[in-house]
Amino acid sequence: MNKAFTRESDNAGDEDDDDIAPPALPAGTKNYLTPAGYARLRAELLTLLDDERPKIVEIVSWAAKNGDRSENGDYLYGKKRLREIDRRIRFLTKRLDIAEVADPSLHYGHDQVFFGATVTYVNQRDEERTVTIKGIDEVDNLNGEVSWIAPIARALLKARVGDEVQLMTPGGLEQIEVIDVRYPAPPQAGEER
Repeated sequence: MNKAFTRESDNAGDEDDDDIAPPALPAGTKNYLTPAGYARLRAELLTLLDDERPKIVEIVSWAAKNGDRSENGDYLYGKKRLREIDRRIRFLTKRLDIAEVADPSLHYGHDQVFFGATVTYVNQRDEERTVTIKGIDEVDNLNGEVSWIAPIARALLKARVGDEVQLMTPGGLEQIEVIDVRYPAPPQAGEER
């Protein structure tokens, strides 16, 4: 029989999607995270380990006892979901192991751009933008957050209020001026992050 018409395994088409990898860190760099970002990733890892994974294992175990696994939707979906959870657990574990927590509140009151700064800048067309420089694993582009390895962050790092820096854009070299730099206030005594 022609191999094109046979199924090679029960999970054909469900191979690990490792080619859909999360953003890579540049070689030789640290995985910087804010304290809040680290706490969020750690909480996600603990939720996966303590809540989600055991529930899915239970469902898969129950579904496996129901007979023919090839047509058992609970079993097939459960196994797929289990692989997704395990892949995320591996990713989070690796990233948290190499994480370097950098507290931006240590720079509170400074006018120089470092990791964790919220920077307002203006470009040559008088368009004002504000970005917050965060870790690669914690950015939310929809909220104006950029990774510290993003071109805009690299251009802004170490600049001060009033400095003009050059940013390479798809449209060419652009001059931008830093007009404001803010950091979160340090926590007060007895206050949690």
